[in-house]
Amino acid sequence: MEAGRVAESIPHEEVSPRILRSETLLVLALSLGASGVSALISFIGSLTKPGGLKDQAATLNGSYAPGRPWLDLAWQLFGIATALVPVALVAHLLVREGAGLRALGADRTKPWPDLGRGTLLAAVIGSAGLAFYLAARAGGFNLTVVPESLPEVWWKFPVLILSAIQNSVLEEVIVVGYLLRRLGQLGWTPMAALVASSVLRGSYHLYQGIGGFIGNVVMGVVFVLLYRRWGRVGPLIVAHALLDIGAFVGYALLAGEVGWLPTP
Repeated sequence: MEAGRVAESIPHEEVSPRILRSETLLVLALSLGASGVSALISFIGSLTKPGGLKDQAATLNGSYAPGRPWLDLAWQLFGIATALVPVALVAHLLVREGAGLRALGADRTKPWPDLGRGTLLAAVIGSAGLAFYLAARAGGFNLTVVPESLPEVWWKFPVLILSAIQNSVLEEVIVVGYLLRRLGQLGWTPMAALVASSVLRGSYHLYQGIGGFIGNVVMGVVFVLLYRRWGRVGPLIVAHALLDIGAFVGYALLAGEVGWLPTP
């Protein structure tokens, strides 16, 4: 049996299915499930706004206190830290279960395989994802994504890198490792769990438009299949972090300098 499938289907002997369902819903409500609802509301707002989607912008990393760099930095770090609280909650719940994050492969036991697989995966998905985004925006199915609009201050690039790492840890631990484990314990079929995880990933990117939703659903399918093959979210965290670092830092360096990169 594959390692990932084992991690998803370990029976829970002490907690009832009702408690597990409630726990899972609460974790999602505190994290990416809530983000999915927020993204849907944002998308409806963009869809009903005069003008096309590509004429509107979705900013990912913006300033919280324009003109006040130290206060802005404090808000940026606060936002990054609090976004990781659901991951700490998941780690706590898994420890109480007698497992811990190691059961998801979110540890440092295989750093080099995780790094190698993650880097290769990022290279493949990054090039395909950029091409899909440009095509979706040109077709009017996507907003113009602005990965960053931070001021030119000394902490700009460190914050962008930390934001990318935060995104990757939060999403891969919860949407892949934790969710698949809980759905397996609740008796969901592998196909149903794959669909749920992938659609959830797409849902909280819906604020970017239809292209953002579809592209991330496809990415979700790929990530779930690879997780089941490798039995670890480590490579997925590496890949996601590299993708976001490339998007955030690349946009900061290239926006306005190259003609093919859309800007508002």
